[in-house]
Amino acid sequence: MYGTQSKRDLALELQAQIPFLRPSIHARRANITVKFQDLYGFTVEGNVDDVNVLNEVREKVREQGRVWWALEASKGANWYLQPQIASISEGIALKSSLKLSSLANAITLKKLIRKGIPPVLRPKVWFSLSGAAKKKSTVPESYYNDLTKAVEGKVTPATKQIDHDLPRTFPGHPWLDTPDGHATLRRVLVGYSFRDSDVGYCQGLNYVAALLLLVMKTEEDAFWMLAVLLENVLVNDCYTNNLSGCHVEQRVFKDLLVKQCPRIASHLEALDFDVSLVATEWFLCLFSKSLPSETTLRVWDVLFYEGAKVLFHVALAIFKVRFLLTLNS
Repeated sequence: MYGTQSKRDLALELQAQIPFLRPSIHARRANITVKFQDLYGFTVEGNVDDVNVLNEVREKVREQGRVWWALEASKGANWYLQPQIASISEGIALKSSLKLSSLANAITLKKLIRKGIPPVLRPKVWFSLSGAAKKKSTVPESYYNDLTKAVEGKVTPATKQIDHDLPRTFPGHPWLDTPDGHATLRRVLVGYSFRDSDVGYCQGLNYVAALLLLVMKTEEDAFWMLAVLLENVLVNDCYTNNLSGCHVEQRVFKDLLVKQCPRIASHLEALDFDVSLVATEWFLCLFSKSLPSETTLRVWDVLFYEGAKVLFHVALAIFKVRFLLTLNS
């Protein structure tokens, strides 16, 4: 084959083939699959570059943690509660009695939360800022224990659906997918189904409650976080039988997509693609099935402080990122 080629021509031909015969370091790293557990016990799979990006993000979170600890040391452990200011994002109507230091605290807090609450502080900060602590304080201290005992053994359509969904909630998780994990999640879901019979139980709540259990320190705190989420944070009637609140969210999101991302909306319309096919799960599960747990909880950090509008912002961001990746591929 090479009889008529000079050594120089042969060398040039082989040199041209080297990129194909020997993939670049980046290409080889991209083909190496790495598996590990994240902070909340979920198995994460990706290539070496993915791991490096995750480590960079975690380092930024650690830096944020140092900022939080410094503020706790200088201003006190509960500095972010002094005093409470109703959602800064809605535009702050300052009262004459509001001190500038309180305003500074509120602005600092909003920036910090958007950059991520350190995992070790997350249970305390969520419970305080979301209103869960206040909600819990309005009932007797034994409320949750009394509720779980009162409903034990009772069978309803909601409890039947809960029992059906337990094994399907994050299968393979080292704690959630165990008898103890199933029993704990069941108590929270069944308890809430009796607390609010209008909601009862809706598929999607199992994933939300499961992630709350992994974050909060106690089962009871997870129950109150679920309660404040459904009763105060999210759009009304998102989880009722007819999902009317969820349907409203879908219409609002479609309008936002057309207004803020007209190119994407036109492209999807040309494909005859209904965004609700993906967005319904995003809003019902609050991204817990769609994003890595550490990313989901960063979204929830803002959700519990600024409200349900963050769900629309995140959904729009996902479409923008995927659209850009598609254009560049």
